[in-house]
Amino acid sequence: MNIIKLGSTDIDVSSIALGCMRMQDKSLEEAKEVIQAALDIGITLFDHADMYGDGKSELIFGQAMKEMGIDRDSIFIQSKCGINRVESTFDFSKQYILDSVDGILERLGTDYLDMLLLHRPDALVEPKEVNEAFNELKASGKVRHFGVSNQSGMMIDLLKSEVEVPLVANQLQLSIMQTAMLDYGMNFNVQSAMGTDHAAGIMEYSRINKMTIQAWSPFYAGFFKAVFVDNEDYPEINAKMKELGEKYGVSTEAIAVAWIERHPAQIQTIIGSMNPDRIRRIGESYKATLTRKEWYDLYKAGGNQLL
Repeated sequence: MNIIKLGSTDIDVSSIALGCMRMQDKSLEEAKEVIQAALDIGITLFDHADMYGDGKSELIFGQAMKEMGIDRDSIFIQSKCGINRVESTFDFSKQYILDSVDGILERLGTDYLDMLLLHRPDALVEPKEVNEAFNELKASGKVRHFGVSNQSGMMIDLLKSEVEVPLVANQLQLSIMQTAMLDYGMNFNVQSAMGTDHAAGIMEYSRINKMTIQAWSPFYAGFFKAVFVDNEDYPEINAKMKELGEKYGVSTEAIAVAWIERHPAQIQTIIGSMNPDRIRRIGESYKATLTRKEWYDLYKAGGNQLL
């Protein structure tokens, strides 16, 4: 497993994280097998959100962690809040954040979160309220680090106009076939759709501000459109991944992750698989140190063009 620094901190985390959204559908014993598979390949960071299964995923994970006797300080647990499922709104108000964290901690059975991320952007956000909530959570020891999810550089700068604690991570969708944050840079000043900056320069912003990008849905084409790995509807990308997988002795899933890991931004990949065998296959991505040509070959096989 490759190891990276988390944002501007001195914390080492695994380059692959386990996203626990689908843990809601697992029994306690199945969840324990999934967690053990993640630990076996060197995963140290586990990603949650209070809306995953309306909290059930956190509850199962917390129970599994207790029964497995996992040393809490040996792993990094993060969760997200801000999507109010009851009212069908986004909510970054102070009280909502504080109440959400209390619920998250209770379900996980832990005294603290290593990191809290603000989920989908709240159009009615008041940065002063976010700052007050974060300061209280930091001072109480309930949350140690903070970040965001699915936010642009301007949104982050708005928060930072009041928020005093560092924002060290941003969860964003990225895969070989969902490359919006990369496309415009290679097509700048070109009159084509790919020259349009759909991601508002978030890749460059993240690197300049030392924020770790956490790539979610690394095996999806588009916004939950379809899993492209080993999907006959995507023959070109799968042929290239298979070719490189055979060269490096790893699975196609591992190649898809290796493509993300090859980027110099030190992106962390969040995998959501609940299949222990697949998790172990993905964990071999470190064996595939892609060359520049191989990286670009995969990018083009994903349906992108270079001038």
